[in-house]
Amino acid sequence: MLIHLRPALVLLLLFTLLTGFVYPYATTGLAQVLFSSQANGSLVERNGKTIGSALIGQNFTSDKYFHSRPSATSDTDPNDSTKTISSPYNAANSVGSNYGPTAKAMIDRVKGDVDTLSKENPGTPIPVDLVTTSASGLDPHISLAAAAFQIPRVAKARGITEDKLRELVVQNTDGRALGLFGEPGVNVLRLNLALDASAPGAAKP
Repeated sequence: MLIHLRPALVLLLLFTLLTGFVYPYATTGLAQVLFSSQANGSLVERNGKTIGSALIGQNFTSDKYFHSRPSATSDTDPNDSTKTISSPYNAANSVGSNYGPTAKAMIDRVKGDVDTLSKENPGTPIPVDLVTTSASGLDPHISLAAAAFQIPRVAKARGITEDKLRELVVQNTDGRALGLFGEPGVNVLRLNLALDASAPGAAKP
């Protein structure tokens, strides 16, 4: 009996060491050496303080900043644990709205956003990602069209030229994955940080 058990126990111990310790530590170590930023969450820092992640959007509302696309994430209502409240870009609850195209709540929300954006930039077509949520609710990017749409508002609020803002948009645009997949997108957090750096006097809301 021991003749049959010994190889089984040896293999169990061997693969426990390989898959439970050697492999995880080796991959973690390589990730830290080769892709340190990505392995640690692509964190973004300013003045030595972590202010977010390049992979997760943030809810900018001031006219002096570029706004992210809407987010449908929620959180538990602190006053009633049986209910939820809107909590944009809640990384602990990545989710889309799950509303169908005829849902009244979604239609009313989109109409309200369209009305607001139409007043902001009259006569200019509204990019769809400024009024629709992403599947994750955490998308850190907006389209080039969505960034361009917001340039007049930000330029007026900041007192800087639209040409300067276009340069910043280009500098903070991520290209297609591997040069082939998806569409170019503008990382809103990085763009707004670059905006503060270029016009620090207008950084406060």
